[in-house]
Amino acid sequence: MLYQWQFQPYRRRFKQALQTSYGCWTLREGMIVQLVNEAGAIGWGEIAPIPWFGSETLEQAVAFCHQLPSELSNDLIFSIPDAFPSCQFAFESAWEEVKHPHQHSTSELYPTPHSVLLPTGEAALTAWKPLWEKGFRTFKWKIGVQTIATELELLHTLARCLPAATKLRLDANGGLSLDDAARWLETCDAIVDDPSLPVTLEYFEQPLAVSQFQAMQNLSHCYRTPIALDESVATLQQLQVCYENGWRGIIVIKPAIVGSPFQLRQFCQARPIDAVFSSAFETVIGRQAGLRLATALGNLDRAMGYGTNHWFEETESSDFQPLWQTPFSG
Repeated sequence: MLYQWQFQPYRRRFKQALQTSYGCWTLREGMIVQLVNEAGAIGWGEIAPIPWFGSETLEQAVAFCHQLPSELSNDLIFSIPDAFPSCQFAFESAWEEVKHPHQHSTSELYPTPHSVLLPTGEAALTAWKPLWEKGFRTFKWKIGVQTIATELELLHTLARCLPAATKLRLDANGGLSLDDAARWLETCDAIVDDPSLPVTLEYFEQPLAVSQFQAMQNLSHCYRTPIALDESVATLQQLQVCYENGWRGIIVIKPAIVGSPFQLRQFCQARPIDAVFSSAFETVIGRQAGLRLATALGNLDRAMGYGTNHWFEETESSDFQPLWQTPFSG
């Protein structure tokens, strides 16, 4: 079977800069991939790299696509090098859609609760309320962008603001020192022990750099607040290494950059892992493909990390709906 294919770049501007320990992110850029088989069936995939997490850059993905032939075989689609995990995800997702067409409404297909991303800093103290009113009960707050004293004070204030039954996830994006990580975890444990603060601190995500795996393993045994790996398991190869080195805690999987969906299924189905699937700020195309994997492979007792649409200016239904209906022109 041969497939005609094309790709189309996109740009989506954040409503406000997304601040993390890596800096400010203002523009999400990626590419939409379209496959068409000999019978005219169409499949869509998305290349949404995050190079500071370890994926290829967008420029590398574009160069890779330009050197591909105009017709792709099954063998070629499933032999994309591991150095291009976002391309692996996009082409295999499109291939799966051609082979097994799915309903396109993610809200109907995937009703499981989602975690929603709050803004950093003091803005989180007011941003949670309208999101709570929309039905979100799990919030994620990125830290490591202000002084630790300021953020710890904000954490206490946020914990007092949030209603009972709220779950809160903290994400350091690997930006803390070992001493600061220990201080954060001590504070988290103290909040858990405080009966006046009914919020649940679900986990502390990637406190240290990828190179400090053993230190995070040690920290996970010293505190009651669970630690989750994210950047450390950004690609399938990293996930395999961490598992082989003994990690049995929570892992956060971003399907858009982890690599081959086929290989990811093989890995997850053969091992009892506690996986939370999470957005890479992709469009509805990558989101749908990621949520299919999440519902099949993730821990559905935890909210999925796909509450990110409110970070963008445009509505995806108007900007991307034409892509579902017709092949690219030209």
